[in-house]
Amino acid sequence: MALAKITSVTGRAVPVPGNDIDTDRIIPARFMKCVTFDGLGEFLFHDVRHHPDGSKAAHPLNEPRYAGATILISGANFGCGSSREHAPQAIQKYGFRAVIAESYAEIFFGNSTTLGLPCVTATREDIAKLTAFIAALPQEEITIDLEKLEVRFDQASIKIAQRESARDALLHGRWDAIGELLDGIPAVKETAAHLPYLAV
Repeated sequence: MALAKITSVTGRAVPVPGNDIDTDRIIPARFMKCVTFDGLGEFLFHDVRHHPDGSKAAHPLNEPRYAGATILISGANFGCGSSREHAPQAIQKYGFRAVIAESYAEIFFGNSTTLGLPCVTATREDIAKLTAFIAALPQEEITIDLEKLEVRFDQASIKIAQRESARDALLHGRWDAIGELLDGIPAVKETAAHLPYLAV
């Protein structure tokens, strides 16, 4: 199956500040009883977005000015904790198409990449600059350019980084490893047909 080549992401952004935001905060474990991932977006950051009585708490995702944002911005070691795939699934199902942070937990980063959800890094200073712009002008769009490795906003830009293997997979539409394997089945069968020790 042909996968989309992800060269850039443009959209409005929302800052969710903090370091060491773990996967249990991203999607609490009690919401992981689903058969599919489809409904997980509803519960993204649930326990920090709601009070125990269910009413909404102060959280960026609850602010009307950030409604519809498709780029999430955060701090260092984002997605740490358990290796649950549900965390990047919840982020994507909520409507986010990319994440900008100082750094990521290894497994979270890998799980995100295989969903076609680009995770890029920037320095703390540049994230602060970008966050200040978004807070002042939340309706303005920003662009994450994976080819040029920069984020553009207003008349400014900041440098970003991304592991080269992930960047290459996204740019060339090879980010779904299982899809790659399935695409290779005809070639495997053809090769197997010419191997005498596999003949029946």
